Amino acid sequence: QVQLVESGGGLVQAGDSLRLSCTASGGTFERSALAWYRQAPGNQRDLVASITGGGRTNYADSLKGRFTISRDNAKNTAYLQMNTLKPEDTAVYYCKVIDLGREYWGQGTQVTVSS
Repeated sequence: QVQLVESGGGLVQAGDSLRLSCTASGGTFERSALAWYRQAPGNQRDLVASITGGGRTNYADSLKGRFTISRDNAKNTAYLQMNTLKPEDTAVYYCKVIDLGREYWGQGTQVTVSS
């Protein structure tokens, strides 16, 4: 069983930066694939970025260059660095881990970007 706790969300102004964290307990973190998703009100949950156990990354095309996903296996933590934030980045951000073929989700952290 894997439990995920996200943190780092908040209210910021357009142009600001935030770093989200997702800390896992249980499972085999260092071999797990990780991903960040986001969901705005009334919208579906969309992939933001993912990273494999080997460190290979993938990003939503519209976010390349502004968002960076990374992981620190020693801390069982994944990060999402978000720069030059825009009001349209406002959403609940969720962390997902795939461990031994099973998906686990965090509770989400709210990011609100004011114009």
